[in-house]
Parts: sequence; structure tokens; C-alpha cells
Amino acid sequence: MTFTPRDMVRFGLTAALLGSTSLAACGGQGDDAATQVNSSSEASSDTSQPGYAGEAGYAGEGGESGEGGEGEGGENGAHGMDTLPIENRLAFMRGHVAAGLALYRAGAPDQAAKHLLHPVSETHAEERAGLDERGFKADLFVEISNALEAGTASEEIEEKLAEAEDNLSVLADEVGGSSKDILNFLLDTTLEEYRIGVTDGEIVNAGEFADAYGFVTVAEDYAGDLEGPAGDSVRQELGVLKAMWPKAPLANSAPAPVDQVAAQISRVQLELSGVN
Repeated sequence: MTFTPRDMVRFGLTAALLGSTSLAACGGQGDDAATQVNSSSEASSDTSQPGYAGEAGYAGEGGESGEGGEGEGGENGAHGMDTLPIENRLAFMRGHVAAGLALYRAGAPDQAAKHLLHPVSETHAEERAGLDERGFKADLFVEISNALEAGTASEEIEEKLAEAEDNLSVLADEVGGSSKDILNFLLDTTLEEYRIGVTDGEIVNAGEFADAYGFVTVAEDYAGDLEGPAGDSVRQELGVLKAMWPKAPLANSAPAPVDQVAAQISRVQLELSGVN
């Protein structure tokens, strides 16, 4: 039998997939895990959950896993902004914003604040380097941040929120880059952040749990550029991955087990390996 490069990748990823989860052997949950998770995830805007402390947001701002240091999965860890290409930095920013918008629209502005401050925070200035001259609307994000602080309901500024999404999407087109490479970056980052956010079936860092959701949300946008049957397969598997979160990544959500999320990310990357 002759093996193509994709066959070899598929064999390796399948082996890793089987080694990382016992779903098939223990209860046959497989892709049905998302349904089980969502059925137990009645979300509310309760902020008295691990990882949030009122407007301060994350567990340990500037500490072990906080927004200032982001632990081993953040900007100052595996993803130093000074070493990432601009398209990955933008994708990273978009993931934070997507998480914040989902939380804001779900009625949790206190949980959304740190995510939506991300694009204009001085802490993350390196992240947006080179974007201002390409059309990044910093003032728009300042307006949204002010609305958050004032307690403005999301529906009152929905036009601004949609404009912010559009601005980052247009920037992504302007910056360019390989959608396949950006997707692999986002998927790797999703798993890193999820591992920080969830331990032993509990959310221990709500900020990172929400960020992981944001990265998958943005990944769906980049996946829209993929062509052919392989692109369709990537989008299908991404949909299954996204369903492992509730509609909004609130701090009191019932999280999917880390091994299930890891297994599904492997499935997405398996299909992504077949994209030319």
C-alpha cells in the first residue's frame, strides 16, 4: 500500500487522538459530548465564579494566569507578540474581542470588560503594532470600553459592536496570511488556553475559558476561506468544536472535559492537514 503525505498525517493524528481520549471505549460519547455539555450549561451572568473578581476579571491580573501574564498560554508565554507575525497577532486580538462580544451580548459586561479592553490596553500595545496604519479603529474600542464602564446594555450599542467586528474582519483581509497557518495557530492556542481555564471538570480561570471560545469563533471565520471538500470538512469539525461551549462562555458554564476538547481539536487539524 502506498501512503500519501496526508495518509501519514492522518495516521499520526488518529493515533494521538485515540491516545488522548477514552471516549470510544468508555461510554461511546464521541461527538455527542457537545450535546451533553450544552444540556447541562444553563448560563447566567453570575460573576462569583473562579477566575473573575468583579471588573478585575481574571484570576491574578498580572499574575500566574492573569491577563497581564497569561500563564504558559498567553502573550508573554508561548505567544510572545514580538515574535508572532502580524496576521497571528491580529487573529489573537480577534479571539479576545469575540469572547468579549459574546459575553457582553449575553448580559455579562463585567466578564466582557477585560476581553474588549484588549485591543486598546497599554499592556497589549505590542499586539496591535502595525495595525493602526492599516485601519484599526482604536477610538471605536475606546467607545465600547466606556459604554461597558457606564453599564450600557449591549443592545443599546449593537451598531458599535457590529462595527468593531467588521473593522477587525476588514483588517484580516488587509493583513492577509495563510488561512491554514492562522487556523493551526488558533487551534493550538485554543487548547493551551482551555487547559489553563479548565481543570478536573471545573472552570478555574474563566478568562482563559472564554478566550478559548473566542479563538474557535474567529477560526470559523478564517475557515470560510478554505476551498473544496477539505474546507467543508474543516468547517464541519469546527462546528462540533464550537458546540462544546454554550452560546456564551460565561463563568458559571459547565465546561466540556479537556480531553474531549483536545480530541476534537485533533479532528479539526486532521481535516486541515488535507487543505492545499
